[in-house]
Amino acid sequence: MAHLTIFHTSDTHNKLTSEYAARLHKLKEANPGSLMLDSGDAIWSGNMYWRLGGEPVLDLMNGVPYNAMCMGNREYHFWSLGVSSKTSRADFPVLSANLRATRDRQISPTPPHVQFERDGVKIAVFGLSVPCITEKMLVKNISDFYFENPIAAAAELAPQLRSECDILIALTHIGIKEDRQLAEKVDGIDLILGGHTHLLTEEQVGETSIFHHGSYAHYVGRVDIEIESGKITSIKNELIPLAKA
Repeated sequence: MAHLTIFHTSDTHNKLTSEYAARLHKLKEANPGSLMLDSGDAIWSGNMYWRLGGEPVLDLMNGVPYNAMCMGNREYHFWSLGVSSKTSRADFPVLSANLRATRDRQISPTPPHVQFERDGVKIAVFGLSVPCITEKMLVKNISDFYFENPIAAAAELAPQLRSECDILIALTHIGIKEDRQLAEKVDGIDLILGGHTHLLTEEQVGETSIFHHGSYAHYVGRVDIEIESGKITSIKNELIPLAKA
């Protein structure tokens, strides 16, 4: 039997301090092979502007270290330069499977997914972002990027990833209502780690577990997964106050 531990934060909005980052580092260090994931809106910058020189909080996240995060609306900008500036200091992938380039020459700055292997268990993690700009909006004409409907993007990507992994995780910044729809409409997702609505919630929709672990660095979620013969036998969720971690 194999075991996987995942730590998860979301919507920290630049409230991750060096003290909190050190506590996350200790948690990860005490659990070799664990993953540290974030569901977006980790930085200081707003939707329309960015900080010159990048986001120092990403340096703290590098030190934990985080393994991946989902692009939140704070990490997004409609210009390529803005996206690059907001995410340039991240040493880990910033994921969004539903971000699309508006021009053929433009390359999406975010990978759609990332894969890990722990104790012979293959884990695929894909990101879904809240659609700040859609294909039908007029502002798309001056934007380098737009967002596809996240459920549609997941429906296209999930079957491919499912065939390549033992555990399929959606790391999302689309809100709890959309996460429920994702679980209902897209087969094969074992776990949704979500954000955007700043909630603490633990839900089961069909075969999919949905966990949200709050906001502003108040908590870190710990998810323990047991796997036997390539199949998940149990998923347990624990909410840890970051101030006491």
